[in-house]
Amino acid sequence: MGTLEQVLAIITGIILITVGLLEAFRYKDQRLHPIFLIKPGDTSAVRMWTFNLGFYNIIWGIFGIAGVVLVNSGEVIVGRTMVALMCIAHAILGMILVISERRLWLSGIGQSFFPVVILWLMFT
Repeated sequence: MGTLEQVLAIITGIILITVGLLEAFRYKDQRLHPIFLIKPGDTSAVRMWTFNLGFYNIIWGIFGIAGVVLVNSGEVIVGRTMVALMCIAHAILGMILVISERRLWLSGIGQSFFPVVILWLMFT
C-alpha cells in the first residue's frame, strides 16, 4: 500500500470518526441541523438513528485507521483488506445517501470521494 493510499485512508478514518461523533453526540446542536436535515422538534425522534449511525461511522473509521497500522506492522494483506472494505462500504453508502435523499448529494460525494480514490489507487 502506497503512502498516498495510507494518508487518504487515515484522513477518511478521521473524517468518519469526526462525523460519527457529531451524529452520535451533537445531533441536538441546531447549527448541525441543516447538515443532518433535522428539525429542532425532531431531535428526540431521531436520537436512536443518529446515535447508531454515528457509531457505525466511528467503527468504520477505526477499521480504516487500524488497517493502515496493520499494513505498517507487517500484516499487509489483512490491513489492505480492512482499508478496502472500509472504502467499498463508504463508496456504496455515499451513493445510497444521494439516491435516498437528493438534498444530501454533497454529503454523498464527500462520503464516497476518498474511498473511490483509495480503491482506484489500490487496484490499478
